[in-house]
Amino acid sequence: MTTDQVRRAYASVADQYIALFGTSEQVHAEDRAFIRRHLGGRPGTVLDLGCGPGHLTDFLRAQGVDAVGVDIVGEFIAHARATHPGGRYVLGSMARLAVADHAAAGILAWGSVIHLPPDDLDAVLAEFRRVVAPGGTVVLGIFVGDEVAAFDHKVVTAYRWPVDEFVERLARAGFSEVERVHRPGDGVRRPHAAVAATRTAG
Repeated sequence: MTTDQVRRAYASVADQYIALFGTSEQVHAEDRAFIRRHLGGRPGTVLDLGCGPGHLTDFLRAQGVDAVGVDIVGEFIAHARATHPGGRYVLGSMARLAVADHAAAGILAWGSVIHLPPDDLDAVLAEFRRVVAPGGTVVLGIFVGDEVAAFDHKVVTAYRWPVDEFVERLARAGFSEVERVHRPGDGVRRPHAAVAATRTAG
């Protein structure tokens, strides 16, 4: 699964996606609380990678965060800029961020790494480590399962992860787990987990 395939798949359904998921109120209250707990009020710039319509970037800004939304889908960036004109939204890939080393205080990647083939995850996490300052926090939302496996996401192929295995990947990339929350599926939402971790020194 290439970045361009993901970009084209989301661009083709951008209007429907925005209608379904385009406000922070459409994010589960427990997930919003998790994000607020680990990134709310944090000094410095927080990158919302794979920001989509910009709803969680705007949510972070409402918590006093200097949040910047980044996405590969031009339609999402255009919507975010029009809907949240006070925010900053840029077109870009989380695999190659136009950000200086250690320049970010944190990263939100909420459902943003789900389309990465397992062999590509480590390189992206290394990029996260490059841009996050020591002690900075990353918050990720992932789909979970008993083994790493692809599944037919409604937009484009995605992957489930056992939470322990995903956290081990984070640890190998230089992040230390702070908290995780695992919520089972409810017939509407798939089983997923939220993970917060801090960047270790070095």
